Parts: sequence; structure tokens; C-alpha cells
Amino acid sequence: MKKFVAMLLAVVLLPVMAFAADGTKTAQLDPSNPVSLTVWHYYNGAQQAAYDELVERFNTTVGKEMGIYVQSFSQGSVRDLETAVINAVDGVIGAEPLPNIFSTYADTASAVQKKCDLVDLKEYFTEEELSAYVDSYIGEGYFNNDGHLYLFPVAKSTEILMINATDWEDFAEDTGSTLEELSTVEGIVRVADRYYDWTDAKTPDVADDGKAFYGRDSVSNYFILGTKQMGVDIFTVKDGQLTINADKELMRRLWENFYVPFVRGRFDALGKFRSDDVKTGDLLCYTGSSSSAMYFPDTVETDDDSIDIDHIILPAPMFENGDNYIVQQGAGMVVTKSDDKHEYAAAVFLKWFTQPENSLRFVVESSYMPVRKDAHSMEMLDKVIADNNLRVNSKSYDCLKVVIERTHDVPGYYTAVFPNGSKARSILDYNLLDQAKEDKAAVDEQVALGVSREDAAAPYITDEAFEAWYEQFVAALHAAAFNE
Repeated sequence: MKKFVAMLLAVVLLPVMAFAADGTKTAQLDPSNPVSLTVWHYYNGAQQAAYDELVERFNTTVGKEMGIYVQSFSQGSVRDLETAVINAVDGVIGAEPLPNIFSTYADTASAVQKKCDLVDLKEYFTEEELSAYVDSYIGEGYFNNDGHLYLFPVAKSTEILMINATDWEDFAEDTGSTLEELSTVEGIVRVADRYYDWTDAKTPDVADDGKAFYGRDSVSNYFILGTKQMGVDIFTVKDGQLTINADKELMRRLWENFYVPFVRGRFDALGKFRSDDVKTGDLLCYTGSSSSAMYFPDTVETDDDSIDIDHIILPAPMFENGDNYIVQQGAGMVVTKSDDKHEYAAAVFLKWFTQPENSLRFVVESSYMPVRKDAHSMEMLDKVIADNNLRVNSKSYDCLKVVIERTHDVPGYYTAVFPNGSKARSILDYNLLDQAKEDKAAVDEQVALGVSREDAAAPYITDEAFEAWYEQFVAALHAAAFNE
């Protein structure tokens, strides 16, 4: 009798966590007493509306049937979200507790994982299920080299070239310039020279008032992807040790194809984003995130007029004779340790959200890329649009046509995770750009006094000028990366 009672108690007291036949963890949920999940993200505007619509769809279908209710909250910008997460982890007074799921980049996820437990999502996905996702997207989630999948892809982005098609057509017709020339970084520079001269000639009574052609949202991507295309990882991590590979010859090539045309007035960066500069007519095109396509302006606003414009979307330019890589970016989601029911429910939601029929509803409005291989298809996208009678954002759709086709053939690239990675990227983002802005302003002052732009820019583009920049750049990069 005592043995029977003990066995009965053992059964009654079994935890709710169990394992499915395929070896993944599962849990017993109760639709009459649903598990509530809190999600933090950084989506705003149309992206947030599309995301919230999907969350509501989940809550009223699979969530209702299984006993899962998702509440999502935008924390503002990516930086705002990162701050909220770090404050929660550090227990800052007034900070909200960590949610069950939050969007994050690998650097932040790694920092959080060192301070609190994150769920290893491999416990909830079979190898077959994980193999359905784009390999490099899943690979980015194994950032800790411990075999655990902490960061799960839900939507990704890359870079594209966005062009004011209306003004481009006038320029191209007059000069013979072609879109094919814009496929390389060096080609962009050559066309930018031509555009400066073309716009300068429109006011023959005013010298050196040509306009800038091109700008870049992320200069760090320019460094990271540029060096990779030239055969070098600017950051490598082996056995936990970081190496910075800032080869002088490669840095010279990067300097000559960004800084030099910048101080010569061919490139520029004025607003918060380069799409702002297209809207004001200060740039004709820019390289930016594919997720920014929906924000490309529909008009150019000047002091005198408002002009409707069309758009052209092309793959981001690559270095001539470089290896074929595209940048891979976009936050994933992590699940925080809590209890068996909440962790299992979080995995169910992530699986549902990334199913092609669901994720494609999101990407068509957000310009993000789907993360499963079977969703990387325009045929699948068109089917989802037709089956659900979806309202289509034309810029997002045109962007997806470019990036989905490209990701089939070109591998995505992302940098290794290391301490102070965000600080190091910040040096890549602002060191050369800030120098270029400062020196261009000095050149502009000289031009205003009657000095030709070429003469005014000459002292800034010498071998000595490069050496001076390179020395302080490498020092700043090492100081940031190694916290010196």
C-alpha cells in the first residue's frame, strides 16, 4: 500500500514539462486559463501596425485554442529598446521587469546572457524544423559558441540602393549614365563626378555649386562588408580572442571611395537618414537598409516647390572584383528564462509567427525579409497577397523583389560577437563620417570665398592626410574594442 501511494503521489506531482516524441520540450497548457506572454520590440508606424495585426491574429486562433495570449509593446527605437532591456537586467530603479520575449541584436543578447539566463531554443525545435530556416539566419543565433540557440530570427534585412527615378531619368538621358554603373562602389563614385558636373553646369553664372549624388546610412556596414568583399574579416574572434584586421591598403581603398568624394562634394549626409536628404533634393540616391524602403519619399520638397518622384530599387553596390557578399542585419528575438509553460508558449508563438503564410503578411508591409527558406519566393509572396487580399506597399514589394532574389545567390554576412562590439561598430559608423563632414564644411567655406572646389579639397586628399586619418582611426578602433 505504501508503494502504491508513493507511485500515485509521484504521478500527481509530475511537472508540467514533458518531451514530445521528437525529443523537443513541450508543456501542458489550459485554454481556460491562458498563459500571458509579454513581448518588447522596436517596430513603429506601419511596421508596428503589421506586427500588431499578426499578434491579434495569433491570439484569436492558435493562441485561443492552445491557451496563449501575447501582449506586445514597442519600446521606441532600437536604442530605446536596448536601454530598457539593460535597465531591466541591471535592476535599475523604475525599470520594468524583463519580458518573456524581446527583440535584440546579437551583441545585446550576448551581454544579457552573461547576466541572466536565456532559453536555449534548440530544446523546442527539432533539427528538421531549424533546417527550414535560412542557414546564416539561424547561425547568427549561436553567438556564444556553447551550442545553444539563444537568438531566433523572425525578420531580417540587408542593404539596397534606392534612387530618385524621376531626376535620375533626366540626368541619365543627358549624360548617358546607366543603372549598371551603379552596381559597384567605384561606379557610384564615377557617376557622382558626372552628376556634380551636370548639376554645376545648370547654373553657369555660379561656380562650383554642383550637387551631391550619393549618401550612405550605415558607414559601419561599408567598412564591414567592404573588407569582407575584399577578402578580409575586419573583426575575427578565435578562442575568445578578438583580432582587428584594419589592413592599411584596404583602408586606403575604403577612404578613397567614401571620404574623398565626400569632401569633394560628390557625397553627403545632412539629415538623420539619407532618405531625408533625398526628400530635400540634396541627394539623388543612397544605400540603406532594405527595411527602410517604405520610408523612401514620394516627393522632393524644396523651398520653392514640391515635386512627385518615383523610385528605383537596386542591389547595394559592391567593390569591383570583390567577393560576392551582402550584409545580413536585423534583430532576432530571445526568450527569457521563466517557467516551463511560458517558455513553451513563447516557442509556439515564434514558430507560428515565422510560418510563411504569417511572416509574409508582415514583410509585405515592413520591407523585412522572411526567415524561412520556403518563404523566400516571390511566388509564395504573391500567393499570400492574393489569398488574403492584402494591401501592398509598392516600395516594400519592389524591395522584396530585389532582396529575395539576391539572397538565393549571395551569402549573407554578419560579424562575430565580442565584448564592446557595439562600441567598435560606433567607431566604424562615425569616425570617418565625422571627419568627412568636418573637412567638407571647411572646403565649402573656401568655395564660398571664391576658391575652386578642387583646390580647396586638395589638402584633404593627400597621402599625408590619409596617413594621419588612418593612424588615429586604428587607435580609436582598438581603444573601443579593447576598452583601452
